Amino acid sequence: MGIRRRDLLKVGSGGLAGAALGVISLRPAHALADSGSSGAPSGRDFDVRLFGAIGDGKTIDTPSINKAIDAAAAAGGGVVRFPAGQYLCYSIRLKSNVCLSLEHGAVIIAAESLPPGVSGGYDEPESNQPWEAFQDFGHNHWHNSLIWGVGLHDVSIVGPGRIWGRGLSRDNGPTTRNPIERRTQGVGNKSIGLKNCHNVLLKGFQILEGGWFGILATGVDNLNIDGLTIDTNRDGMDIDCCRNVHISNCSVNSPRDDGIVLKSSYALGQNRACENVTISSCLVSGAYVVGSVLDGTWKNRDKGGIGRIKFGTESNGGFKNIVITNCILDGCKGLTLESEDGGALEDIVIDNIVMRNLVEPPIFIRLNARLSGPGVIKPGAIRRVAISNLISSNAASRQACIISGLPDFPVEDLKILNLYLEHKGGEPREPAHLISPENLSVKPGDAGMSGATPSQGFFMRHVRNIEMNNVQIVATAPDQRPSFVLRHVDGANFFRVRTNEPSDASKFVLNDVSNFQAARCCGIEDTEVPHTAHEEI
Repeated sequence: MGIRRRDLLKVGSGGLAGAALGVISLRPAHALADSGSSGAPSGRDFDVRLFGAIGDGKTIDTPSINKAIDAAAAAGGGVVRFPAGQYLCYSIRLKSNVCLSLEHGAVIIAAESLPPGVSGGYDEPESNQPWEAFQDFGHNHWHNSLIWGVGLHDVSIVGPGRIWGRGLSRDNGPTTRNPIERRTQGVGNKSIGLKNCHNVLLKGFQILEGGWFGILATGVDNLNIDGLTIDTNRDGMDIDCCRNVHISNCSVNSPRDDGIVLKSSYALGQNRACENVTISSCLVSGAYVVGSVLDGTWKNRDKGGIGRIKFGTESNGGFKNIVITNCILDGCKGLTLESEDGGALEDIVIDNIVMRNLVEPPIFIRLNARLSGPGVIKPGAIRRVAISNLISSNAASRQACIISGLPDFPVEDLKILNLYLEHKGGEPREPAHLISPENLSVKPGDAGMSGATPSQGFFMRHVRNIEMNNVQIVATAPDQRPSFVLRHVDGANFFRVRTNEPSDASKFVLNDVSNFQAARCCGIEDTEVPHTAHEEI
């Protein structure tokens, strides 16, 4: 019998890879590694199939993959390669100096949790006592992830393959396929969990249905996230207490939760700022059915979702030195900047942003007093924020853009330049006494929890020193509310503002406002108000 060409391509499992030399080998592929070989060709490449991974979507490949990672780490580092195939896995444990390379057609699939009482499955959520009381379950654990690493350096995951969190939970319970039993044993809820690492690269791969978090990075420094496509059922990426982070060229569709969110929780047992961060050239959406971005069909949901770029809610350590530029927000909530837990949010630049079909206002800036953390905490600060060159079209109208501080803790030193804000309009004139609730000690989460606003453009409360220049507010349908309502504001300068409120409606409503100035604003004369308890202009 002659030797067929396809037999020469088989390795192990009864194949005739050595037949061309007159040698028949019946050893399985993983024996190459077990017999003392690293399973890697020159250049320190470690093919997971040479360590026993099958990639058939049925066999649990985690032991073989972890064996390949261990071999790469023992060799001083290397690339662990995933050829085309479907690798069904529980927890994959990263090591320093190791790259996971997902080649075209390679998919790492999160396996379903095992039945209650059956040992195995995902690694157990490690204890994070005594800090677990100050943030939710998801932010306190990393081991219960599909791929995780703690205390590592020089780690990367690169594409163009895919991570599919099919069997992951979206909370601390089981998957939606088995919703009755809430448990944590053997259950995974994140695609990628990283803690206290540095020099990390995540590039060019996809995440589908990422679980509670597609990426949770806590205390990770020198983090580069580039060219990811995340189409997921909760948060896309949470960047928590991280420093020197660059997020670029990513597309995140997350209709049920936040897309790209910066946090500074107390999960590390200290107030650690999220700082020195850039977010550039990203698309964030909540408008599309999960999975339809990755398959190219872009199926619209019946209504927009959450999506958005957000600071907070967890904010013990604050946010510093952050630039967001050249981004698109589509069918989601708007930019959200929150300090809730005593941290300072400061030195922020947001520029060149396009938004459309928002379900809430384009801008929500909120200093609050939830104050979750140990000991006595006083409210934090929001200051030195610049927003420029922002266009929003067809936004919802119930709330105006909100900038709101606290009594004795104002939001301060804001510059807003070159904004075009179009909303649907059609709202009635609210009673003059309407005041959106303060909600001082509860998590506001978003603008929706602030209730309707008495204005259609901006609602400002407890603000000091704000300048707005070249701003246009457009209601598609007639809106009876004034464009701007200011309460407890000291230092407000408006230049070249255009609005289209009804002729019998005021442009500005001022309540307890000092040092107000409006110049070259359409429809009103240049005006200066040293102080007023109440005035309409």
